[in-house]
Amino acid sequence: MTVLIIRDLTIRFGGRELLSGAELTLDTGHKLGLVGRNGAGKSTLLKAITRELIPDGGEIKLAARARMGVVAQEAPGGPGSLLEAVLEADTERSELLAALERDEEAHRAAEIHERLMAIQADAAPARAATVLAGLGFDAEAQARPLDSFSGGWRMRVALARALFLEPDLLLLDEPTNHLDLEATLWLEGWLNRFAGAAIIVSHDRGLLDRAVDGIAHLDRGKILYYPGNYERFVRIRTERAAQQEAQRGKIAAQRAHMQAFVDRFRAKASKAKQAQSRIKALEKLPVIDAVVEDASTTFAFPEPEELAPPVLALEHVDVGYGGPPILKGLDLRIDQEDRIALLGANGNGKSTLAKLLAGRLGPSRGTVKRAPRLRVGFFAQHQSEDLDATGTPLSHMQAALPHATVSQCRSQLARFGLTVERAETQIANCSGGEKARLLLALCTRDAPQLLILDEPTNHLDIDAREALVRALADYQGAVLLITHDPHLVELVADRLWLVADGQVKSFDGDMDEYRALLAERARGGARPAEAEAGGKGSLERKKSASARAALAPMRTRLKEIEREMEKLALEARLIEKRLADPATYAKRKPEDITWANTRRIVIARQTAALEEEWLTLSEQVEAA
Repeated sequence: MTVLIIRDLTIRFGGRELLSGAELTLDTGHKLGLVGRNGAGKSTLLKAITRELIPDGGEIKLAARARMGVVAQEAPGGPGSLLEAVLEADTERSELLAALERDEEAHRAAEIHERLMAIQADAAPARAATVLAGLGFDAEAQARPLDSFSGGWRMRVALARALFLEPDLLLLDEPTNHLDLEATLWLEGWLNRFAGAAIIVSHDRGLLDRAVDGIAHLDRGKILYYPGNYERFVRIRTERAAQQEAQRGKIAAQRAHMQAFVDRFRAKASKAKQAQSRIKALEKLPVIDAVVEDASTTFAFPEPEELAPPVLALEHVDVGYGGPPILKGLDLRIDQEDRIALLGANGNGKSTLAKLLAGRLGPSRGTVKRAPRLRVGFFAQHQSEDLDATGTPLSHMQAALPHATVSQCRSQLARFGLTVERAETQIANCSGGEKARLLLALCTRDAPQLLILDEPTNHLDIDAREALVRALADYQGAVLLITHDPHLVELVADRLWLVADGQVKSFDGDMDEYRALLAERARGGARPAEAEAGGKGSLERKKSASARAALAPMRTRLKEIEREMEKLALEARLIEKRLADPATYAKRKPEDITWANTRRIVIARQTAALEEEWLTLSEQVEAA
C-alpha cells in the first residue's frame, strides 16, 4: 500500500527556494533515509508532511486513515511516570479506558471492550516497557516521574512515545542525537522489525547503512531516489557522476571536431554542404552539464610533540563525586598511538572516566600518572552551552590564545572549516555544526597528545563526520572516544573498553560481537525461561562462545605484540632523532652514544622476533 505521495512540491523559506517540483512516493514497509547538506530542507520537508508548514505549491497526500508518528520537538514533562507518558501517546486507548469509567457510557461497554481487544490494549503496558527498556530505562526508572529526568533523557521518552504507537508512517529527525551507543544499536534493530513506513533524517552513517532500504537525496531543490542503503547511494552517485563527466567529455570532443571542420571549410564552395550539415549536427548535440561537486569538508589537527610511553596511567584508582565511587579499582594505561572507544550504557561512568583522564576530576583513591609535558584536549558536547552568545568564534579563540596573533587564531579556526565569514559570525547565529567545529578548534589549540572526544558528532553532518574520521587517522596523538555512532567507532578505534558495573575492562571483540552481546542480553532479559532452557540456539551460542574463548588468548597476545612493537618503534624513532642531532655529540658522554647505538641494535632484534611471533599467531587465528 502507498502511504505517502508527494507531487510537484515547491517550498520557499526566507526568500530562498528549498524545493521545486519535488516528487516522492513511499510504500508500507519501506524505510527511507533523507539526506542532504545542512540547509537543504530536510527538516522543512518533514514539517510540510506533518502540516506544520504550508508548501508554496504541489501536493502532499497521506493514505486514508493512515496514522503518523512524530517525535515531539520539546521534551515531555510532568509528574506522571515514564510508563504513563508513553501509554498516553495512544490517545484512542486512553479515551476508551476513560469512557469505561463514565456511567453515561455504560451502554457501550461491550463495544468499548471489543475495540480495546482489537487494538490489543491489554498488551500495551508490556510493549511500552519494552520500548523504554531498549532506550535505556530500567523498571525502576520507568516508574519515576518525568520531571526527575534531564532534558536529554526526556527526549528519549518523546522518541519512545512515537515508536510505541507503531504508526503507518514514522518520521524521525536525528533520532540518535540523545541516545548512547547501546540505545542506537537497539533502535537499528527496532527499525528493521518495524512493519510500517519510515522517513529518517540522520547524519548517523551506521543507522543509514543498516536501517533503511532507500535514500532520498535533497539536492538543488529536487528529491533524487536511490535504492539501497547509504553506502550504495554513495557508490551509485559516484558512478553516475563519473559517467556524466565521461559523456560530457565525449560530447565536447565531438563538438570541437565538428566546429574545427566548420571553421576550416565554411568558406570553401566544394565543402559548403558538408559544413552546413556539421552545423546542423552541432545544434543537435545534447548539452550535458558539468558535474557540480559540493565543496569538500576538511579538518586538520595540529601535530603534537612526541612523548615517551605511557602518556597516562591509572593504578588502583577509585573515582566518584564525594559519595560511593562510580568506578573502582582502575588499572589502565594509554600510549600516544592508542585509539580507544568506550562502550557501555549512559550512566555507567563513561563521562566520569573522561573527566578523570582530562584532569577535571581527581581520584578518591589510587594514583594517576601523567607524562611530563602531557597536554589533553577535551571535547564535551554540553560545552556549547557555555559559549558566549554575543561573541564570535574568533573572539573565543583569541580569549583561549591570548598571546597568539589574529592570523594565528584564524588559522586554527580554518583547520575546522570556520572560514573568515564564519569566524566573525555571532555565536547566537551559529548552527550546531559550527559550534561543534569551534569546540574542536578550541580543544586542539595547543596540539594535545591525548584527545578526549565525548559525543563529537552530534551536530556534524555526514561529510563533516567523514572529515573528522580522516583527521583522526592523520592525528599523531592518542584518542579516547565516547560516541553513539558505531560507524565512527569501527573506523577510528582499535581498542574497546567496556564501562559497566563500576569497572573498566578491555573488550576483545569487535562491534559486531558487541551487537551480538547486546542482543543476547536483551533476549535473556525478555525471556529468562527460554534462556535457561537452552536449545539449539543456546548450544550454538555456547559453541561460538567456546570458540571465541579459545581464540581470546591468541588475540590478546596479538594486541600485546602490536603495542610492544609500537613502543619499540617510538623508542627507536627517539634514539634516531637524538643520534641525528649534532648537539647530542657535544653534550653527551661517549658511553651514552655507545649505549644508544647498542640499544638501537637490541630494538631491531626484538622487533624482528615480535614480527615473527605476530605472523605465526595471525596465521593460527585466521586458520581457526
